[in-house]
Amino acid sequence: MTATTVHSFAHAAEQAQRWVNELCADLGWSERRAYRLLRSVLHALRDWLQADEMADLAAQLPTLVRGVYFEGWRPSDAPPAERGKADFIARVDADFADDPIDDTDVAIAAVFRLLDRHVSSGEIGQVRASMRKSLRRLWPEH
Repeated sequence: MTATTVHSFAHAAEQAQRWVNELCADLGWSERRAYRLLRSVLHALRDWLQADEMADLAAQLPTLVRGVYFEGWRPSDAPPAERGKADFIARVDADFADDPIDDTDVAIAAVFRLLDRHVSSGEIGQVRASMRKSLRRLWPEH
């Protein structure tokens, strides 16, 4: 492995850690719980978006966060039949069945604000526009 490769990997790890740390600070949560939330919301978002929009968003994620985003994804799986706000929240809540979130709307909004800070505003606009109106309400306006 070259020094450049090691440096790039270390930088990717630092970026991913920075995202988790920001989420910890925003919510006052432990690192482990913040990571679980980031993973859960990214998976739900990935599965709620159309394939082209999902790929466009992925292109703007840091390398290791992109890996989390695609973890467990099976392109042959059909997207969820229902893609509304309640379904999205239920999906995230299911990932926290053993450690329930007090206010899932607030937690999801924190992840969306994190994306706002790190993904181009143009891409965020496209992602928001592709969502159903009810789900868009979870994404805080600037």
